[in-house]
Amino acid sequence: MDTVEIKRVTKETEIFARLNIYGMGKSMISTGIPFFDHMITLFVRHGFFDLELKAVGDVEVDFHHTVEDVGIVLGEAFKKALGDFKSIKRFGFFLVPMDEALAEVICDFSGRPNLIYNVTIPHGKVGEFDTELIESFFKGFVDHAGITLHIRLLYGRNLHHCIEAIFKAFAKALSSAIEKEFRYDVPSTKGLI
Repeated sequence: MDTVEIKRVTKETEIFARLNIYGMGKSMISTGIPFFDHMITLFVRHGFFDLELKAVGDVEVDFHHTVEDVGIVLGEAFKKALGDFKSIKRFGFFLVPMDEALAEVICDFSGRPNLIYNVTIPHGKVGEFDTELIESFFKGFVDHAGITLHIRLLYGRNLHHCIEAIFKAFAKALSSAIEKEFRYDVPSTKGLI
């Protein structure tokens, strides 16, 4: 099942996502948070996923609930789309430069959620977007996709460039991990993930 739909409704957010994990990089993104829309759009484009995402949240309070819940929904969507994880490569890694910034992302579709977020950037804003929310997005994704994810920002000065390098590396690492590998059934000596 390559294309899935997920809907999440809480007292703080209402999110709908339609995801094709083996797409062409097409997107229709609306979260009410312009910088976050930009990051999700480039994630979709560089991962060659197709995503329709509509999120309505209590952004008048702040962006935290929307950003975290989008991570949760996208994590659930990837997990559902991959099903039993048969015939995927399982591991993916990528280094991405964005001008002066360099980010590395390594992932394992292991069934064991774990986020190692080794990113040192100043707390601040890109537009109206709080930089510390990036970790909340990835934590939501990891916990609900059931993956191990290591994110390292090796260096960078411009906040926008740093975050963009991370999202692009994330897209490429995920795309690599879900590539089909037909030499074995489930990529684990246990026979399941």
